[in-house]
Amino acid sequence: MLRALALNCSLKPSPAVSSTDVLTQQVLDALAPHGVAGEIVRVVDYDVKPGVEADMGDGDQWPTLREQVLAADILVLATPTWVGHMSSVAQRVLERLDAELSETDDEGRPILAGKVAVTVVVGNEDGAHAITAALFQGLNDVGYTVPSQGGVYWNGEAMHTTDYKDLDETPEPVAQTTATLARNAAHLAKLLSETPYPAP
Repeated sequence: MLRALALNCSLKPSPAVSSTDVLTQQVLDALAPHGVAGEIVRVVDYDVKPGVEADMGDGDQWPTLREQVLAADILVLATPTWVGHMSSVAQRVLERLDAELSETDDEGRPILAGKVAVTVVVGNEDGAHAITAALFQGLNDVGYTVPSQGGVYWNGEAMHTTDYKDLDETPEPVAQTTATLARNAAHLAKLLSETPYPAP
């Protein structure tokens, strides 16, 4: 069975209800029928220090999360939209993943090159497309492979305050996109586990 790790980059610590958590769980639920087991970790519950090293010392808890990241076949990076951008927590995750650029496997491949990443963006303001593009680029830079249609998002109506968690039902376009994301991510992860990228 493949493993997925979802990093929820909400600004709300647990146990606060999070719209990002709701859509992220829907992604994990959609992955399950394709042989992928997963869990959500709320990054803000950990003391993740700023920096671009694997361990910034002095109480840094990123190394604990890093172990889970490296053990997962699929990374689900989920963020709310704030002021039109990804959360500061999501930006910090990308910065910490930068340390993996210098890490390689026994055959010289980037350590994340055999892993898949998908994205989740939630907000009641515009910005989801730009955030998704930035996440895709950052994740690809450190070695992840993004599948076809590997991002799902929901934007609420402009100038209103309805949150995703408050919806009575999942909008059909979001449900369809989530299903496609899960199907493609699981397919790609299986392919990469069976046929890794060539060694340099």
